[in-house]
Amino acid sequence: MRSLIEHVDKALSRRIPEKRLFLRSEGVTRYIRLSPSSQLAAMVGTGLVICWTVVVTAIFLMDSIGAGALRDQAAREQALYEQRLNEMAAERDQRAEEALMAQERFTVALEKVSQMQSALLASEERRKEMETGITVIQATLRRTMAERDAARRELVALSEAQLVEGRSPERRAEDMQDTLEFLLTALEETAEQRDSIADAAEQARREVEHLTLEARLREERNDRVFSRLEEAVGVAMKPLERVFRDAGLPPERILDQVRSAHAGPEDRLRPISISTRGSLEPDAEEVRVNEILAGLDRINLFRIAAERAPFAEPVRAGNVRFTSGFGTRRDPKTGRTRQHNGVDFAGPRGTAIRTTADGVVTHAGWRGGFGNTVIVRHAFGIETLYAHLHSIDVRAGQRVSRGDRIGGMGTTGRSTGVHLHYEVHLNGRPIDPMTYIRAARNVF
Repeated sequence: MRSLIEHVDKALSRRIPEKRLFLRSEGVTRYIRLSPSSQLAAMVGTGLVICWTVVVTAIFLMDSIGAGALRDQAAREQALYEQRLNEMAAERDQRAEEALMAQERFTVALEKVSQMQSALLASEERRKEMETGITVIQATLRRTMAERDAARRELVALSEAQLVEGRSPERRAEDMQDTLEFLLTALEETAEQRDSIADAAEQARREVEHLTLEARLREERNDRVFSRLEEAVGVAMKPLERVFRDAGLPPERILDQVRSAHAGPEDRLRPISISTRGSLEPDAEEVRVNEILAGLDRINLFRIAAERAPFAEPVRAGNVRFTSGFGTRRDPKTGRTRQHNGVDFAGPRGTAIRTTADGVVTHAGWRGGFGNTVIVRHAFGIETLYAHLHSIDVRAGQRVSRGDRIGGMGTTGRSTGVHLHYEVHLNGRPIDPMTYIRAARNVF
């Protein structure tokens, strides 16, 4: 081995001559001999160290630049998404206000329609009374004319009888004059009654025409009100259906469950079953009213369902920040890529953790890598999980309401810092909790 090193030194001495390093200490001079092989090894080691430093520095700079670009892109996308959510929230509030105003106008219109129908019914009653009066007057006229004819016949008979009896012509003329005056007076009274009844009938006809015109105008105005109400109900319905569908909750199945189990008779909007015009068959206007009432009832059922689903935030403190989302990510402990079935919120130790919907606590205690964990079962097959708690304030089997404190934020279990790990499961399958949280912020 020594001879091999000497041969190597001789081969290298042509390009790398041997060097000596002199050291003087306390009057004694010493030196260190640096052979060509030693110098070559030192140069190679120094070069390797320099190359390794350059490579590591380049890798670090590339990661820093890439991470900064990704953060900037994520920030821009988050800003655009928040702007879009704010616009949707403003549009939703505007549509809700329009729906409320349309509902108020609809109520006023219904009251006016009811008053108009009452007036129409009253005018119809007056018309019938006038027709009855005219019929009575005509009967009276016929009876009077019959009596007049009978009186004339009696007069002729009396005249003949008087002639037989030998009464004077003057006496007979006076009797005939009295009879004619009586008949003329009766005829004048009958003519006056007929004229007054004809005037009343003409006035009633004009009132009926005026009321008919008012009814037509009110129908046109009601049609516009109904159109706005239908549009408002449709606009308010679409975001609700989209939120439940995005949350993995089929709207029709959820509404059926709420309708059968949660909505009592006092919460339901009943449709009109009998026409306000006295008919058993509803007209087109009442059909539209029933459809609007059905839409409002559907919105009310959505409201009840939203109160029983976890459309809320588990942490409401101002010094809490969102740190990790749902999906695949790099594990902070192992560095490997793995599925993250929830979202994380970081904040001070002991920050209040609150349940996001009414339900029953099914687990309250230690749960492996989750540490101190609380699991709450809600309606529609939904469960929420709150992990890494510092303290637990509920027990298994306890019924809780939305907003109740169930524990404090901590770092128990497999955790790298104080935070809350929050999960939502639908029929045992993990769902992105941000779907529910965003709905709580922007829709409900």
